[in-house]
Amino acid sequence: MAFDLRGRYALVTGASSGIGLEIARGLGARGAHLILAARRRDQLDEIAASIGRSNSINIQVVDVDLAHPEGPRTLIEMIDEEESPIDILVNNAGVGLFGDGLDADWQREEAMLRLNVLAVAHLTKHYGRSMRLRGAGRILQISSTAAFQPCPGYAAYAATKAFVLLHAEALAEELRDSGVTITAVCPGSTNTEFFEISGHERNQLQEATSLEPAEVARLAIDAMLKGRRVKVTGAVNALSAFGVRFLPRRWQASLTRRVLS
Repeated sequence: MAFDLRGRYALVTGASSGIGLEIARGLGARGAHLILAARRRDQLDEIAASIGRSNSINIQVVDVDLAHPEGPRTLIEMIDEEESPIDILVNNAGVGLFGDGLDADWQREEAMLRLNVLAVAHLTKHYGRSMRLRGAGRILQISSTAAFQPCPGYAAYAATKAFVLLHAEALAEELRDSGVTITAVCPGSTNTEFFEISGHERNQLQEATSLEPAEVARLAIDAMLKGRRVKVTGAVNALSAFGVRFLPRRWQASLTRRVLS
């Protein structure tokens, strides 16, 4: 199903770096007007100026902390939907937390749960309803290959990404024939700030299979425009996500623990 991005308004969360930044660049290059949301206003301003130099599009930046309980509502209130109706929603903002689950700092873990789950659900519900009323729209959810199995060391993080994946798949079926599609993209190891922020040093396997964020963004945008429900980026990651389903859950957890160590 064709979906022309030119003149459409795209809201991209977590747009100040990594995959979110590259998705914003990709959408802007295809003619979409951009609303870029993240915590780091200075970086957003620089990104907006850079994208604006190469593309004749409208760009708005919103500095907001979506891990704050009122963050999603604040973002919604700062966007004038009559002026800029959101046609494309990219829920990219997210964070990981590595370590034994029972030893994790609760404040950091709670913030991760709010950002990775509640903010995604809130924004999807709000903008998804508007898209359904108009009969057109695209929603792109950034999940992870961690969503496909239990991940010791990333217990809570993997659970949040499983929510993103399953939530997207269920809504995609509910929205069938509505003109609105939802795509869950599941990247594996990617060369972003993720590992540094989560406190996890990548091993040789993760280094060898890492993709650049620009490549992940390209695959994500293409999958979204095609109306794909799920896209796993990278051949090795896709094979792993497919193969793991044939293992008993306990074996999945044991194998994943060894892979991540």
